[in-house]
Amino acid sequence: MSNDFHSLQKKLDYRFRDLSLLETAITHSSYANENRKNGSVSNERLEFLGDSVLGMAAATSIYNNKPYLSEGRMTKLRAVMVCEKSLAELAKELRLGEYLLLGRGEEKGGGRERPSILADAVEAVIAAVYLDGGFAPVVKMVAGYLSPKADKLESAIMDFKTELQEIVQEKPGQALSYHTVDEIGPDHLKVFIVEARLDGAVIGSGEGGSKKEAEQAAAKSALETVAGNRERKD
Repeated sequence: MSNDFHSLQKKLDYRFRDLSLLETAITHSSYANENRKNGSVSNERLEFLGDSVLGMAAATSIYNNKPYLSEGRMTKLRAVMVCEKSLAELAKELRLGEYLLLGRGEEKGGGRERPSILADAVEAVIAAVYLDGGFAPVVKMVAGYLSPKADKLESAIMDFKTELQEIVQEKPGQALSYHTVDEIGPDHLKVFIVEARLDGAVIGSGEGGSKKEAEQAAAKSALETVAGNRERKD
């Protein structure tokens, strides 16, 4: 276990004015119970607050950066961004487990690597940042650590072609099609270039290791174009 708050703050890219908030955020209930006489407080209340603050920050990031997503798709992406698996992965990137204050039982039981403990600690740290510096640094933190993951998560859970087709169908008579315009590289490393066309006009393009992947990329590009056009009209 490391209690070097300087290095942890550097990893978080945030400097606390009240370091006691950070100390509480990394204090597991097992440690607090064993050290109650010393005034130790667990991170459970911070975890409760952090869950809501993180959800709001993730929603803000998605809303600002992905205008082409529907409300349902936004909800789905937010859920994946803030799930236990994603938060535990983030904790490992930050090496947050090294800083946790754990009771003897949790220490022996491998608590520093337990996904649930790591995810809870991330939520507690988010709450600590929020209480110390407000919402803006939390949004910055989410943008720096979780938003890049969102792009990968988005591709895994979203069907951009279906999303685009649903939008196109709002105005009957429009024809949406996909065209492979180029193939680059040897057969074992082929890259396909695909254009999405609406009534013959190119509205998006993308590339991928298969035609299916390239079509999804083209549809995503087209969705960004459509979203931009809608904003200009509004």
